[in-house]
Amino acid sequence: MRSILDITDLSVEEIDGLIATANDIIAHPENYWDKCKHKKLATLFFEPSTRTRLSFEAAMHELGGDVIGFSDAQNSSASKGESVSDTVRVVSCYADIIAMRHPKEGAPRIAAMRADVPIINAGDGGHNHPTQTLADLLTIYREKGHFDNLTVGFCGDLKFGRTVHSLIHAMSRYKNVRFVLVSPEELRVPSYMIQEMDKAGIEYEETTSLEDVMPKLDILYMTRVQKERFFNEADYIRLKDSYVLTPEKLKSAKPDMPILHPLPRVNEISVAVDDDPRACYFKQVKNGKYMRMALILKLLGVE
Repeated sequence: MRSILDITDLSVEEIDGLIATANDIIAHPENYWDKCKHKKLATLFFEPSTRTRLSFEAAMHELGGDVIGFSDAQNSSASKGESVSDTVRVVSCYADIIAMRHPKEGAPRIAAMRADVPIINAGDGGHNHPTQTLADLLTIYREKGHFDNLTVGFCGDLKFGRTVHSLIHAMSRYKNVRFVLVSPEELRVPSYMIQEMDKAGIEYEETTSLEDVMPKLDILYMTRVQKERFFNEADYIRLKDSYVLTPEKLKSAKPDMPILHPLPRVNEISVAVDDDPRACYFKQVKNGKYMRMALILKLLGVE
């Protein structure tokens, strides 16, 4: 039995295999309609979610399986004080695989130690979000055809953005990938990640100006400033509109630069950008479903 808590739990070869499976699902969906018949996925979402939860549910339904679970901690026995450990031990009796989101970093790891079925981390605080990273990777692959020799720009909340942290870890394993980190001083990438990149000899630069670096980017990954991660509302209000992507700002960008965003969007991408052929954030949503289908098949050992 195997759980996926961090994107680095998957080797590069395994990620390539998941991408191949996802591409086959896209090309031949009818071949997968009953692959998980009589299997159950439990979605344990201790933190609100729309896209990730529905994506997991859609993925399991399209594989012919069933879904049980809850969408808010208040709808579970956690509201009575039940521990995460006990919750997953109980749910393991009902389901074949569990997708879990929790506001506390490390909670899915505790769950995986106690569960009798595979656990998929569907996001833990500001820490990791491996299946969003799988969605990002499939989108990049389908748009660019490769992962090597790319300059990837991340813009916005790089401190609390778990999708940013996971994608940096994933992309760091490919050849000659360079990162451009665009954020306010208060929302820089955490120091431990900077130390990891320095130790691994990964090329990166930090800046506060998106316009200055736009021409050099092969991929732009926008993020929202996350109100739910702030302790001080005044700081959130001050920083929330630090970067707003507009058609004007894209004039200096490469004509084939995909624009990614994990969603939900607030103000950081103008709706006028949606008509730009480089806008890929809604493609990401579909790609997330296909990669979650591929991951569920892998963890359940379904051929």
